[in-house]
Amino acid sequence: MFWDFDYRFGPRGPRGPFGRGHVNWHGGPGGWGDWFGDPPPRAERGGVRYLVLDALAERSRHGYEVIQSIEERSGQTYRPSPGVVYPTLQMLEELGHVKSVEAEGRKVYEITDAGREELKANRAFVDEFYERSADQSWERHAQDLGDVMRRVAMLMKTFKHAKRRGLLTASVLSRIAKILDRAVSEIAELIDDESEKFGHRR
Repeated sequence: MFWDFDYRFGPRGPRGPFGRGHVNWHGGPGGWGDWFGDPPPRAERGGVRYLVLDALAERSRHGYEVIQSIEERSGQTYRPSPGVVYPTLQMLEELGHVKSVEAEGRKVYEITDAGREELKANRAFVDEFYERSADQSWERHAQDLGDVMRRVAMLMKTFKHAKRRGLLTASVLSRIAKILDRAVSEIAELIDDESEKFGHRR
């Protein structure tokens, strides 16, 4: 029985590659989302500090407002957690790049002249980050990801039918393993290149 595959949502039908019933990206047992989970953060703390400085360059803000500013400017594709932003603010204060003041009974942060110089020196990172965020909307690329997953499902289907026909001999499996090794190696290299390009740690 062939799988009915909807590239928007994943494999579905009497039995998909990872379980029975309708499976989809956005939820439900066996969906592609089970593999990938939520979109990963797009900046490590080393890069977040420049985003924080950028948020404070416009006006003083408290921590939650910094988070909101970054999320809004990234088009809701990236929302740094409080566990990242507040330690980053503390670090920036220790470096003299921001200072904290009381405003209406709340602690807010202001960028300093040293902070503006640091931001200016790293403006290219900030601009590139937000340009990439605009182009990497999770929902915008869900169809592209679904198209890749369709190819994965087709591979699984090919194995299934070859097995039923008794074609997966030791020789064939050995050759297939070598092909997959090359493909996995190339994909891993591509992902590593992208990771290094944007300063992510593995």
